[in-house]
Amino acid sequence: MCITAVVMFPLLNATVKFLVADFSVWQIVWARALFQFGFMVVLFAPKNGFISLFKTVHPVRQGLRSVLQLLAMVFYFSALEEISLPTATAIGFTAPLLVVAFSVPLLGENVGLRRWCAVIVGFVGALIIIRPGSDVTDWATLYVFAGAVCYALYQALTRRVSEGDSPPVTAVYTVVIALLGSSIVAPFDLAMPSDINQWLAFVGLGIAGALGHFFLIRAYSMAQASIISPFDYGQLIGATLLGYLIWGDFPDLWTWIGAIILVLSGIYVARRESKKSGDN
Repeated sequence: MCITAVVMFPLLNATVKFLVADFSVWQIVWARALFQFGFMVVLFAPKNGFISLFKTVHPVRQGLRSVLQLLAMVFYFSALEEISLPTATAIGFTAPLLVVAFSVPLLGENVGLRRWCAVIVGFVGALIIIRPGSDVTDWATLYVFAGAVCYALYQALTRRVSEGDSPPVTAVYTVVIALLGSSIVAPFDLAMPSDINQWLAFVGLGIAGALGHFFLIRAYSMAQASIISPFDYGQLIGATLLGYLIWGDFPDLWTWIGAIILVLSGIYVARRESKKSGDN
């Protein structure tokens, strides 16, 4: 399940990068939200009931989660128009480290010195990739980082809503605001696909996103996060292969060094969080 999710998400992002050259970000967000929402309803409604999927004890938090997911998609999809797929994927790995930082004020968690050090080292890796002041730094890298901030806040709130809402409810609410918001904005800049490849790309966008989230939710229901999280970094391999095969993009040495530092820091944080003792 983890491997399937790791394959689906790079395919999703590669499809977005292909589509964003000819279609607006809001239209792409709308297509992804529509397919993902439909898939989740078809998956969960027969067992739980359609109305039950919207019964939440955390309506404000669920709404805020969905807004953050929408912003994360808009920022990330906008960046993919200019930045290479592997670089965007690597910078996006700052999200798990940001979750640790946000868990203190938002969740009241106690983060020890070791995890703080891992977070700092991880951001050093991000700075190596971005290289402020160099030609690599532009608005696209900042958009990716902004998306990572939104996604980290989204993940932190996901922990809070899990205290009262079931996974099916949370899964459906994930894209509710994205679907509603993009349905309002997308028609103002709507373009019909002109060939079969674009139609297939839009369909593939929904399938990859829905399957990726489904298998990831199932994986997290069967194993600890410390076991699942390291698999997520396999996306860098898929993103690199797709970026090279489709667009001829290949990360330079500094990007690889920064990415490795980020990945190792993220894995360390995941392992430390898995420990049940009070030593952080």
